[in-house]
Amino acid sequence: MRLYTTMGDQGQTDLLGERVVKDDPRVDLIGDLDEATSAIGLARASIASERITGLLVDVQRDLYRVMADLAFVTEVKPERAVVTEEVVLRIGALTDELSGEIELPRQFILPGETVGSAALDVARAVIRRAERRAVTLTNAGVVENPQIVAYLNRLSSLLFIAARFVEAELGLIPLKAKTAAP
Repeated sequence: MRLYTTMGDQGQTDLLGERVVKDDPRVDLIGDLDEATSAIGLARASIASERITGLLVDVQRDLYRVMADLAFVTEVKPERAVVTEEVVLRIGALTDELSGEIELPRQFILPGETVGSAALDVARAVIRRAERRAVTLTNAGVVENPQIVAYLNRLSSLLFIAARFVEAELGLIPLKAKTAAP
């Protein structure tokens, strides 16, 4: 079996229900989410905490749901591919739970205390880019589900706190972005 189909050789790809050019803004957004889930996978492979790695598997699965919600045209979108408010609330609750267990720095920090936490910070930055793109597409009427923007907004917070949680479990304190004035 060949991995490639040659169907994209002319610069088009399939969304679920229609053929579009590869620089379609929905394809860009889905690409950002694919990049984020890959960074989350790198983090997961680098983190020893079963609690956090289990949470990250759930997030990666959520992101596939978000990508499906974006890829399906409305007429053929199955209910299981729709990002719901319950998914957004679950991510918010996880963020609250983790942030209640550690003390957060009161300043901007420099990512990079561990490979895993740094990968989570990269994923968070990619999610923020995806969120900005999703807002643009929502305002243009291309993305119809407002829960997608809400989910991405909550997810960036969860990834930030998960990175700090990983560091705290190892007894590490993130470096502050600014040093005290002499």
